[in-house]
Amino acid sequence: MAVFFMAKKTKKSALQEIQGVSQDNRLNAKLVKNISLKKSQAKADSYVRKILEGNTVALSQAITLIESDHSERFALGQEIVRQCLPKAAQSIRIGITGVPGVGKSTFIEALGILYTQKKHKVAVLAVDPSSSLSKGSILGDKTRMEALSRDNRAYIRPSPTGNHLGGVARKTRESILLCEAAGFDVIIIETVGVGQSETIAHSMVDFFLLLKLAGAGDELQGIKRGIIEMADAIVINKAEADNLQPAKLAQKAFQNALHFYPAKESGWTPKVLLASALQQQGIDAVANEIDAFFNLTKASGYFEKHRMQQHSYWLKETIQQQLEEQFYQQAEIVKNLPLVVKKIEQKKLTAFEAAEILFTIYQESHES
Repeated sequence: MAVFFMAKKTKKSALQEIQGVSQDNRLNAKLVKNISLKKSQAKADSYVRKILEGNTVALSQAITLIESDHSERFALGQEIVRQCLPKAAQSIRIGITGVPGVGKSTFIEALGILYTQKKHKVAVLAVDPSSSLSKGSILGDKTRMEALSRDNRAYIRPSPTGNHLGGVARKTRESILLCEAAGFDVIIIETVGVGQSETIAHSMVDFFLLLKLAGAGDELQGIKRGIIEMADAIVINKAEADNLQPAKLAQKAFQNALHFYPAKESGWTPKVLLASALQQQGIDAVANEIDAFFNLTKASGYFEKHRMQQHSYWLKETIQQQLEEQFYQQAEIVKNLPLVVKKIEQKKLTAFEAAEILFTIYQESHES
């Protein structure tokens, strides 16, 4: 009887010890973390393999990951970008901008088809304006570029701008790298056309093309300093039928205006061209101008120098963006920001004083 009791007791004790080992939170947490990391790495490897094979479904999914605000998905997207980076940078990057109604989508489709006919693979990253109220966007570029979207050598990715200044989506640069890794050798960035903030778009492309209209007051607007300084070419679109003569006059006006701008560091002299994207006219001349630009800048070494300058610019931009995100996510800032805003509204504080208070709170929270 005693032996039975002892055996039973020993058995119970052993079970208790096994149960205790299985409930070690530190070991479990480490095991779960390792499993999670392995799964995440396997997912990233799978995405990268498919992207390098030119799988556009995997490419779209990866771009969705880098646009995500979800921390785990974002981290997965960043790992995919990291692995794809050595296979990127083998493309020409063309930025195309212009005011709404200038015919950007029609022009891009015509230019894109021209490149695919020359056996290039074309990726169009078309950025749709988001509503500042609803945060929604139309994302209708695939509808507007119907012929190009059916081309198996083309890829169109519409992305909402969100609240990001500059007319380009927050993760457009990473999207460019993924598209390059997928084998697209011509990347076209269509921007919203919001004016001077197009500097951001200019900072991620090699060739910046400005579309203009004749007879729409655009001639005077274009002569102002700003976006025209960044243009490597100006194209007067819709130069057709009754609008042909006004387009020629606008061409002369812009060409005269360009003489007042300083010479470009690239050594390139911008030209003003006429085109009718709807009639497929003048597109060849634009493509030839782009080719001439790349031949010149690659021969002079400016092309690589400009790319390096872009890397430096985006390093600083990324640091600034991350610092801003950290600032607004800090617990004390989240708690005090509404109170400080209320004091501004009550005219008890100026915006500058409020900023100083919040920044002091932020610094003290990090020092403590």
